[in-house]
Amino acid sequence: MADETNMGEHNPALGPDLDAPDQPDLEFAQFGAGCFWGVELAFQRVEGVVKTEVGYSQGKVPDPDYRRLCSGTTKHAEVVRIQFDPNVCPYSKLLSVFWSRHDPTTLNRQGADVGTQYRSGIYYYNESQAQLAQESKEAKQLELLNEREIVTEILPAKRFYRAEEYHQQYLEKGGRYGMNQSAAKGCNDHIRCYG
Repeated sequence: MADETNMGEHNPALGPDLDAPDQPDLEFAQFGAGCFWGVELAFQRVEGVVKTEVGYSQGKVPDPDYRRLCSGTTKHAEVVRIQFDPNVCPYSKLLSVFWSRHDPTTLNRQGADVGTQYRSGIYYYNESQAQLAQESKEAKQLELLNEREIVTEILPAKRFYRAEEYHQQYLEKGGRYGMNQSAAKGCNDHIRCYG
């Protein structure tokens, strides 16, 4: 069996995300900010966000699944891919939500969740997103008064692998305890992340 991590240019996991949004007036955005359940719910609540999906990106193994991801061998990040209407929700608004949802100064961890899949990342689809991401990172670093260094990576969006169906809109559907949380636009209820 060929080593799928060393397929070089033929490795689809290393290629760009070539999917297209559902409508021509929408754009994609992709963020990694720890466990994707709570991050997804935060983005679901944003006016102008049309669709969210959780999945795996920025790794080296094609077609990862959650079990393999948790082994740490695929190098994928847990990400949320967002379809948004830039006329209603500018990309800068998504960046604000991203920074508010996690600690960007902890390398490969968020709280008790530890591993490369929990890393902080902004994965851009065009040069405008790349520039806005970099500017927002610099502004966030100034906000922290340079007391702690931001470790967020800013990279082109790679191939997106949709996570298993039970992960999709997990907290809205109630999670393990059946305690549904609102995904209504504008909702600012506290997000409780639980497995």
